[in-house]
Amino acid sequence: MRSSNIAWILIAIVGGCALLGLITLQTLNFNRLGADAYYTKIEGAGAKVNDNMPDDYIRYEYDLPAYKGDGASAKLPFTAAKQLRQGAYLKLFVKEGKGVTSYQEVSFDDIPEAAQKMFG
Repeated sequence: MRSSNIAWILIAIVGGCALLGLITLQTLNFNRLGADAYYTKIEGAGAKVNDNMPDDYIRYEYDLPAYKGDGASAKLPFTAAKQLRQGAYLKLFVKEGKGVTSYQEVSFDDIPEAAQKMFG
């Protein structure tokens, strides 16, 4: 009787850990892990790109100046699944050798002060 109770407790613990692991994997964005952060402002429409893809798979390419938190600049091309909002500020996640791997819209106040100065 005692060993079956211990077995059920172990099964519950292992099951709980597995469930927690699955939830973590679903919410974690690996494209942002270990990436450098740059900030940019959307100015102008993205260029429509449809390189040998089905008609319903359209991307929009942007090639904008971006700034690190210390004010260092870089020209970073990236694509989006839709036209991005004019005047929107983005945080770009950049990995060496891969370029922009993800982006997220942010408010101007979320941008580090040195990079804010670059936007005038």
